[in-house]
Amino acid sequence: MRTSFRLLIGQAAKLAGASGAGKRLKRLLPWMRSLLHPSRRKSGELRRFERQSPSAGPADSSSRLAGSTPAGGAEAGISAAKGAQAAQIKRPLAGVFDLLELSGFPALEPAVAWPARQRKAPPVPIGKGAFYLSGTFSCKSGTRSYKAYIPGHAAGRNAPLLVMLHGCAQDPDDFAIGTGMNLLAEEYGFIVAYPGQSASANQKGCWNWFYAANQMRGRGEPEIIAGITLSVLETFGADPGRVFVAGLSAGGAMAAVMGAAYPELYAAVGIHSGLAYGSAKDLASAYAAMRGAPGLTQVNPPRKRAPGNIRTIVFHGTSDRAVHPSNGGRIFSEARAALTGAIREKRHTGRLRGRSYACTVIEDYDGVPLVEYWAVEGLGHAWSGGQAEGTHTDPRGPDASREFVRFFLAGKAQPPRLRRAAG
Repeated sequence: MRTSFRLLIGQAAKLAGASGAGKRLKRLLPWMRSLLHPSRRKSGELRRFERQSPSAGPADSSSRLAGSTPAGGAEAGISAAKGAQAAQIKRPLAGVFDLLELSGFPALEPAVAWPARQRKAPPVPIGKGAFYLSGTFSCKSGTRSYKAYIPGHAAGRNAPLLVMLHGCAQDPDDFAIGTGMNLLAEEYGFIVAYPGQSASANQKGCWNWFYAANQMRGRGEPEIIAGITLSVLETFGADPGRVFVAGLSAGGAMAAVMGAAYPELYAAVGIHSGLAYGSAKDLASAYAAMRGAPGLTQVNPPRKRAPGNIRTIVFHGTSDRAVHPSNGGRIFSEARAALTGAIREKRHTGRLRGRSYACTVIEDYDGVPLVEYWAVEGLGHAWSGGQAEGTHTDPRGPDASREFVRFFLAGKAQPPRLRRAAG
């Protein structure tokens, strides 16, 4: 790891000389180099940076009705590869921190890491007559907070429910803003639940999809997320036959886990820039899978599966440097292989808002999409067609949020089998 970190520092030095944030980054280089040689560290270097940077940590959003300080990040569009042009690099300082994290280096000290990620975010959009509520769910596996968005015309009316799992360095408010899912909830009349990961469970705010205990029903984070789903479902009278789960990055990988572990609870799964179920069993294999290494084979099969395969839609960028694009292809291949019955496959290409894409659709003979795979040309590790006000979004390309909703609502409602779903 020491060798790879040396290379990273060298790349950071190049960025410092070429980018608009060069002065800020140059102040960090001595500190970064001191990580390799702790005995040479000058205590004044870090103190100088602290004096020139805000010291406040991340705001606690569990008690807010609308987010005001979601944790930010710059996973999208990191262009630190050889030959990258400085003009194409967005937020290079935060990008360096992302590269440090993705390389497996221990988390940066809060006094250094948080100033690079803090920013003022807009309020979460709330429609007329709608509610955006905070909640907490506890069970034997732990406690998590969540947000729930209920359009004014949806409460108590057997509305669909969509569970949205955020990515690393995000929170429910940030994810709601970036995906624009509340606006679509108003348009189509469905309820949205946003479970939030706790800092005590993962310092970077990632869902721990890669640990064995979090890959089966009735245990760990899957039990908590399923419990949140059932709580929102029952509280607001949502339709138990139209419950969906989707996520980005680590949230996408956890969405795949939820679909595998609770097939009777979720009618469809949406995975954006994520990984297939069973891709890893620990942190080391998680990083290997993210780099594109072949995944493991269902390291912890759930105790129960539905016949056939859960309906699945996948979005992945061809330029994703955080989670290799081959992971999207693997999800699609496994979902296609699990299909039974008469199906037909078709493929179309196009260009939307400045990005080309290729979409493969597998549907039944009633025209219901069973599996879709959207490969978006030039998209990095970001939500395609997302809102610029959120983090880890790219406003260009197909609107992933709208395509997810279309795919989910095109399916037939499944028979309710939820009595034992959380067990």
